[in-house]
Amino acid sequence: MEEYDVLIVGAGPIGMACGIEAQKAGLTYIIVDKGALVNSLYNYPVFMTFFSTSQKLEIGGIPFVSINPKPNRNEAIEYYRRVAEKFDLKINLFERVEDVKKVAKDHFEVTTSKRNYKVKNVVISTGFYDVPILMNVPGEELPKVTHYYKDPHLYAFQNVVVTGANNSGVDAALETYRKGAKVTMVIRGAELGPHVKYWVRPDIENRIKEGSITAYFNSEIVAIEKDSVTIKTPDSTFTIANDFVIAMTGYRPDFDMLKKLGVNLAADPSDLPAYDQETMETNQSGLYLAGVVCGGMDTHKWFIENSRVHAEQIFKHIAAQH
Repeated sequence: MEEYDVLIVGAGPIGMACGIEAQKAGLTYIIVDKGALVNSLYNYPVFMTFFSTSQKLEIGGIPFVSINPKPNRNEAIEYYRRVAEKFDLKINLFERVEDVKKVAKDHFEVTTSKRNYKVKNVVISTGFYDVPILMNVPGEELPKVTHYYKDPHLYAFQNVVVTGANNSGVDAALETYRKGAKVTMVIRGAELGPHVKYWVRPDIENRIKEGSITAYFNSEIVAIEKDSVTIKTPDSTFTIANDFVIAMTGYRPDFDMLKKLGVNLAADPSDLPAYDQETMETNQSGLYLAGVVCGGMDTHKWFIENSRVHAEQIFKHIAAQH
């Protein structure tokens, strides 16, 4: 059984920042992730551009140089890989955490798909991108339905329905439309989401206004079949021809994991986990949260740029106890 001062779950930017702070504090650590390095970023759309400037995405004091003021997904993946190399971070990839048990006051036993660990502290930095929010409609399990949009070429000349009114849905609608898809947007609310990137909003609004992209507001998908989708609007329910559904309905943290670890969640729809805002320690001593997972269902609260500081807070607290 391998032993460390800290085990960090998640090899995203914030998990990596935690590893860097562990190094600075002279602590032994291991980062484990069920996927690739910065797995969530890897699964972002190929041509995605960040809202933040490259400077705000930096970790470990390593400059992030980008051709444009706002970097894209490919630049970010390359940057974080270089940071991992620079600090020679100890990371085990494609290793899923299966169980975490607190077996004594001062240590946990962690079981993964590959090995067992004995650690004094655990940091959960798993983000939220791995657990999509389902529509829970008949046909959602069909292979033509995806909750992860990557490349528009697949949808060229196809009948595509996009559901979702924020950046991911808007980007998918615009990019597939420009590859020749016939795009229909189905939006639950009365308007586009408030977080749509300001330089993209006029584009989607104009495409809808001119009829290039059809949009149904205050509407929802109620059924999906092999060659069609049924849509319910305020006025009627009807069926349209369909080849693909891109369900950009959002994502949520892995609340089941947090509950299993004994982390208290708010008894309301926010599912806000309990933690100390100064130390990031949860109601379970030695168990910490970092990054987007801290926001519960409010996945627009924490980003790379404003949660990098969590790593410093956590390891200041852990180091003070050693």
